[in-house]
Amino acid sequence: EGKGKKRNSLHDFKKTGELMLIKVNKTLEVKTKLLNTTEQCAKRCSRNKGLSFTCKAFAYDRVTKRCHWLSFNSLTNGVRKKQDHAFDLYEKKDYVRNCIIGKGADYKGTVSVTRSGIQCQAWNSMIPHEH
Repeated sequence: EGKGKKRNSLHDFKKTGELMLIKVNKTLEVKTKLLNTTEQCAKRCSRNKGLSFTCKAFAYDRVTKRCHWLSFNSLTNGVRKKQDHAFDLYEKKDYVRNCIIGKGADYKGTVSVTRSGIQCQAWNSMIPHEH
């Protein structure tokens, strides 16, 4: 089952229609290019192909067929949301997900406290517990 079928890269993204992200922080990076489909944008973002940054989201301009790859998402500081009927925003689920799957080794979300409210230990810290 599934042999010969190509996986659709869009499955890794959360879509929000008619929304664009505007960077207030000038150090955040964006790259744009004309592409015919959102699938092409998603594939390139997932692979970080031709990008000098880790792609966390992309916005697709349906009017000009231009893809805007973003080094940030809607949860990043220094970013504001703008309603725009020409755009659809696609954010990598790994970066906007607030749940941990398995042991959490691949977790990239923003939750940093336990269910009971205790601050989580940084991955690079051996205090208060050893890994």
